[in-house]
Amino acid sequence: MASHRRPKQPNRARVTVLTATAAAAVALTSQAANAAPSEKPSKDEVKSKVDKLYEEAEKASEKFNGAKEKQQKLEKQVDRLQDKVARGQDDLNDLRSGLGSLASAQYRSGGIDPSVQLFLSSDPDSYLDKASALDQLSTKQAEALKKIQAKQRTLAQQRKEASDKLADLATTREELGKKKREVQGKLGEAQRLLNTLSAQERAALKAKEDRASRAAERKAADASDTPSGASKGEAPKGGAKGSGRTMSAYAAAQSKIGSPYVYGASGPSSFDCSGLTSWAYAQAGVSIPRTSQAQANAGTRIYSQSDLKVGDLVIFYGDLHHVGFYAGNGQVLHAPRTGAVVRYESINNMPYQFGVRI
Repeated sequence: MASHRRPKQPNRARVTVLTATAAAAVALTSQAANAAPSEKPSKDEVKSKVDKLYEEAEKASEKFNGAKEKQQKLEKQVDRLQDKVARGQDDLNDLRSGLGSLASAQYRSGGIDPSVQLFLSSDPDSYLDKASALDQLSTKQAEALKKIQAKQRTLAQQRKEASDKLADLATTREELGKKKREVQGKLGEAQRLLNTLSAQERAALKAKEDRASRAAERKAADASDTPSGASKGEAPKGGAKGSGRTMSAYAAAQSKIGSPYVYGASGPSSFDCSGLTSWAYAQAGVSIPRTSQAQANAGTRIYSQSDLKVGDLVIFYGDLHHVGFYAGNGQVLHAPRTGAVVRYESINNMPYQFGVRI
């Protein structure tokens, strides 16, 4: 038989709680709808943050270059040491083999007491000759032992040195990987910021940079006696040009105008700042260090901008993490940063520290 009980009425307190919760939810929804949306950073704010990230990436990049240069030097040292150890082991094996031959010769002479051998000998003179030879054989044996001991000590020292260099190399490789990840992290963060801009905003930023590059190039050209002087590496008006090799290096750098900046690159198709300067000097037959910090100590420092000559290196920032060529008329020729190309730029766009005359 079906039940005719009335359904249980909801508890009054429960109804009150549910009603209050629903009201709160509606209020929160309303507030969320009326709240001002989080403001998107402006194009200029994004550019400022991106420029800062690019600068930090370049700092890390120069440290990366230093670790890479150290790794290459250590690899060469390890190769030389391992080659020495291998040759030393061959020499030791030859010495041991020689000692073995001496021992065999001594054994073949017999183990009989020398006085008994003389008594039994039918030819005493011949025996005495042999005894003298045996004496010499023992002396050679002693000398061979001394050589073996000396070679063993040298070999042990070389092996330890090679082992230490290998440990240093492992540490340097670890540091290299860390710096590489740091650079990639900064560049990735910068790209994510740029991606928040519209295509039009990104195009506007690029157009602004292109205009600045063209203006700097015109100014560098105006610094020479002829309109095309900048591409020929001629001296600026009222100034002076560097030495023959310096101007050859500067001309080599000019030939790479428009080449992209790539961190850790040193030519011939892409460059970072110190990669461009070291590559350019190499084309002039001059070897300079790989990093901007090391290049800062590669010649005579020029503290006054008015004393700079075309082709002098110019060092920027307090930690010396950026370098370029002085181009005359207050311009530098350099590889600026990721996303840019080798170009002319005002020397005042970065904190000048000093010039370096190689």
